[in-house]
Amino acid sequence: MRGIRIGTVFGIPIKLDFTFLLVLPFFAYLIGADVGNLTGAINGLFGSSIEAGPLTTSPMSWVIGIAAALGLFLGVLLHEFGHSLVARNFGFEIESITLWLFGGVARFTEIPEDWKQEFYIAVAGPIVSVLVGVVSFVGFLAVPNSQAAVKFVLGYLAMTNVALAVFNMLPGFPMDGGRVLRALLARNRPHARATQIAAEVGKMFAFLLGIFGLFTNLFLIALAFFIYIGASSEAQQTVMKAAFENVVVRDIMTAREDLHTVTEQTSVAELMGQMFRERHTGYPVMRNGNLVGMVTLNDARGVNEVERDAYRVEDVMSDDVTSITPDAGAMDALAAMQEHNVGRLPVIDVDGELVGLVSRTDLMTAFDIIQTTGSLNPVSATDAVGERSSPSDVR
Repeated sequence: MRGIRIGTVFGIPIKLDFTFLLVLPFFAYLIGADVGNLTGAINGLFGSSIEAGPLTTSPMSWVIGIAAALGLFLGVLLHEFGHSLVARNFGFEIESITLWLFGGVARFTEIPEDWKQEFYIAVAGPIVSVLVGVVSFVGFLAVPNSQAAVKFVLGYLAMTNVALAVFNMLPGFPMDGGRVLRALLARNRPHARATQIAAEVGKMFAFLLGIFGLFTNLFLIALAFFIYIGASSEAQQTVMKAAFENVVVRDIMTAREDLHTVTEQTSVAELMGQMFRERHTGYPVMRNGNLVGMVTLNDARGVNEVERDAYRVEDVMSDDVTSITPDAGAMDALAAMQEHNVGRLPVIDVDGELVGLVSRTDLMTAFDIIQTTGSLNPVSATDAVGERSSPSDVR
């Protein structure tokens, strides 16, 4: 998740997603517009006697709304620090913490697979939220009723931070409660299988949350959609990681001797014809046997049809090539493709020579075969892929 970097705390970059810049004033507006009802809720919950009248006048209600919204997202940030600092204590690297539409996201470079580590990391966030709620409540008790605005904000933060902790502990994988469920399931079953079960529970939770949102709050429908997509995505990623555990790029790539290439001087018209005949959508570009770039169908489409005879591959190719080594893991190849938004990677050996090409098609086909055969043996995967792989496969 990209965002605007606003600083670093404990060595962890803090970012703001553009959706946060939209949702913060929206939350401030909602709180400011509902100060009267919220004051009644706080008084009823904590037995206090805050006078709502002075708080509902403009501009006081909007000042309170802004302060409460900022305090709420500060609590979310501390919640994510709870996850991050515990994860770092276990040796995981934290890429960043990003505040966005649905709160906060702490990005780790690696997902913990030890069930105890995941359990402690998952519960750390809600525990911090409860502590923030308790501290806010202590402040709420200490502030006199004459400081009604401050008392309201502290009461609101005490209430919402505890509610945040409770909501996050519901079994909506990949929320905290879903991760706790996966950790407990992983005590006596493979991590991938535990993820699948937790993801199915999370999808069901998302479905029920969406139905509830239809009759109460449309924001919950959007949250349900996020949970459903997140559960599906992480489950697929985890299952793929397990399937590719012993598979390296060499096992699934198209070898150099079977690889179709083009030269810099190939016209774009010839390139399009070659793509049509061979059903490829991307080629390595060679000069005197050396890789100098990659050219794709999207590159060629950028040239008007009447000009394709005049343009050469060198005019449209990318010479900033992302490559991978033959001994890199299959999941590393997939991660590189996702990070650089490319569909194929040239495979370069230690001598800098092009030895093959690996594509999303190779990865997906290998995954399907491993899933079908139930084998994680890279030799079996290689043999199976080899039986189906040919220079005419679409890439």
